Amino acid sequence: MEDILGDALGEYNGYSGWIIWNLFLAFIPLALSFMLFRCRWQRRSLLWWLGLISFIAFLPNAPYLLTDIIHLIEAARNTRSIWVVTLIFIPLHTFAIVTGFEAYVIALINQGHYLKQQGAGRFIFWSELLAHILCAIGIYLGRFIRLNSWDLVTDFHSVLRVTVNELSSRFPVIVIFITLMVLMIGYWLTKQLTLGVVLRIKEVRHHQHKSISNI
Repeated sequence: MEDILGDALGEYNGYSGWIIWNLFLAFIPLALSFMLFRCRWQRRSLLWWLGLISFIAFLPNAPYLLTDIIHLIEAARNTRSIWVVTLIFIPLHTFAIVTGFEAYVIALINQGHYLKQQGAGRFIFWSELLAHILCAIGIYLGRFIRLNSWDLVTDFHSVLRVTVNELSSRFPVIVIFITLMVLMIGYWLTKQLTLGVVLRIKEVRHHQHKSISNI
């Protein structure tokens, strides 16, 4: 048993030890979306704009977790114990992927809520599309070029140069386009499910409040 646990811990560190950090990065844009788009601001101050820039920079970290499925595949191929794969790697990676993408969806729902509150509801679709495009590019740069969100601050010119060079090549454009399609379809489906759950919760609360009022 000790040997199995030791092997599991070693394989976890090799294939999944970064999950907590990646989830932390995924929750940064989610937290910023509540701060920027759900809190009441008297005006869009410099702090608000800095928060928006940070939101855009960190947003790709949430759907980026979708690409971590390659680590699950690698772990399944190289791990000797089927029980370790079944009971540790599959649930752990599935949770990370679903949670990260849900953070992405909720962040954009909050963005849409803010636009609607500002009387700019007609721009919701286009803002979501722009977010998908930027995230598709960001996911490619993160997965293949190994750039990070903070590189935009520490070495912006290099990031810009690399991005322009990559977008001029055929392979990156194809990968980014496929990623964009996955984001758009996945976002639409998850958004409908999320809004449906929220609506159901509101209905249940309404009926409970109504029942209490009639007592």
